[in-house]
Amino acid sequence: MEFVPSAPVHRVLCADCGTPIVPNSANLCVACLRNSVDITEGIPKQASVSFCRNCERFLSPPTAWTIAQPESQELLAICLRKLKGLNKVRLTEAHFIWTEPHSKRLRVSLTIQKEVLTSTILEQIFEIEYLVQHGQCPDCTKLAAKNTWKALVQVRQKVPHKRTFLFLEQLILKHGAQKDTISVKEVRDGLDFFYAQRSHALKMVDFLGGVVPIRSKASEQLLSSDTHTNTANFKYTYSVEIIPLCKDDFTCVPPRLARQLSNINPLTLVSRVGNSIHLLDPSTLQSAEITAAIYWRTPFESLASVSDLVEFTVLDIEPSGMTKGKFVLADAQVALSGAFKSTGTHEDDGMMDYESSTLTNQIFHTRTHLGGILQPGDTALGYYITHSNFNSDDFAALPHHRVPDIILVKKAYPNRRKKNRTRAWKLRSIGKEAGEEGETGGGRGVVGRLGGRDQKKVEEDYELFLRDLEEDEEMRGAVNLYRAKNDAPGSGSGLAGGKTRRKGQFDMEVDETQQRAAEPAQDGTEDTEEEEEADFPEIKLDELLEDFDEMAIADREE
Repeated sequence: MEFVPSAPVHRVLCADCGTPIVPNSANLCVACLRNSVDITEGIPKQASVSFCRNCERFLSPPTAWTIAQPESQELLAICLRKLKGLNKVRLTEAHFIWTEPHSKRLRVSLTIQKEVLTSTILEQIFEIEYLVQHGQCPDCTKLAAKNTWKALVQVRQKVPHKRTFLFLEQLILKHGAQKDTISVKEVRDGLDFFYAQRSHALKMVDFLGGVVPIRSKASEQLLSSDTHTNTANFKYTYSVEIIPLCKDDFTCVPPRLARQLSNINPLTLVSRVGNSIHLLDPSTLQSAEITAAIYWRTPFESLASVSDLVEFTVLDIEPSGMTKGKFVLADAQVALSGAFKSTGTHEDDGMMDYESSTLTNQIFHTRTHLGGILQPGDTALGYYITHSNFNSDDFAALPHHRVPDIILVKKAYPNRRKKNRTRAWKLRSIGKEAGEEGETGGGRGVVGRLGGRDQKKVEEDYELFLRDLEEDEEMRGAVNLYRAKNDAPGSGSGLAGGKTRRKGQFDMEVDETQQRAAEPAQDGTEDTEEEEEADFPEIKLDELLEDFDEMAIADREE
């Protein structure tokens, strides 16, 4: 095989350092060419970006404020927009260099190319350091000032409890309807939502109309006007009133409206509240739906609410075979809770009429819609209609034979409720602590901050709301439940708010099972051998979401 020599490579010496190089138009090596020509000239090596600590947004030139995560593409685009002179070179690569999160510095590595001489392209890598300057965006500036809102949504419901607003707060959080809210303030019968723009308030009114039955009314107030430019500045107020009916309320529908609703029995229970009211006749399983427009043409109030429920013990129950959805019609025999027990007291010792032994030991026959879940020996909550006085003309006009003695509403779990156990789940709220409005967190939220309101009543409303979530799967599916981080599982629950007892500084570590077995009941009585209800509604772990905010805080602390 004949050897073929390669073509000779002609080399010249660098004009500055004398290194043999391939000939080029400048007759300079790469090192000398970089020393003589700087392609980064005109590009600043230091710059600054503006960051709002309240809303955690960066200023995207010229006037837009954008949410950007650390070392994200959005933040990199904002940083590159702050540089002048990049249009004269070719940018081939850009990435972040790690810096300490609390250093208020951002480092970006850039790789650029530029033609310095004829057919000579030079590439260079250099770093740019950004200083993060803290400031306030225009929206947060208005929030910090007083009386800068432009639109107000007043949500009211004339009921003696706050369970509706507790549920409404969870719906707002799940759908993200609070993101445009400047602040939230609790008033006597509801909440006030403040907004910087009128369109945001209209969006909230539309959202409320889709989740609860309401009627709204708008008004405006002239603040200032300019006759030369024909412009005016207004403040807008939207009054939203929620129907004063809640889940499990006992109502008496006006006769005329009852005839329009397929001639339903006037004595009904509120089975569900969405953007309309769903009524149920527990004696026939007949149901009816009342929209907000129909209700406000013929308004009526509830005769009794959840606070008027009385405990009954189920003695016997016999399903009749008629079913409708999850409801099963059945004939039941019940008695007041604690009946047939000898207390050793006299009837005149300060007892109410219905607490006397003659009436307490009475057996009631009723028809209920809870035939699918009630068993003999269970405890149920219901309305004791016989010994109730209702201020309603429609109820007084009903024939006596059409009014039942009692109406069962839902099943109760007294044995399980007596045991103090921490819930494995929790809810988020619009406010983290009292006074921090417009944020989201795991505190009580905006409900219960009104000064002078009975704190015990607030705790009871919140506990009843949590129990409704546990017992109603359909209601539970409409909100987000988060996994709770319990330091001492199995301690604290109930109306005390799930508080755990702290150990002393020099207390010994004791096995929890032995400690619970050795401790008496917290009520001062010995533990009774009462079995827990087998069908107690437990919330499964797959229904819970992870609270990523707390995970991030825990990681920083570690």
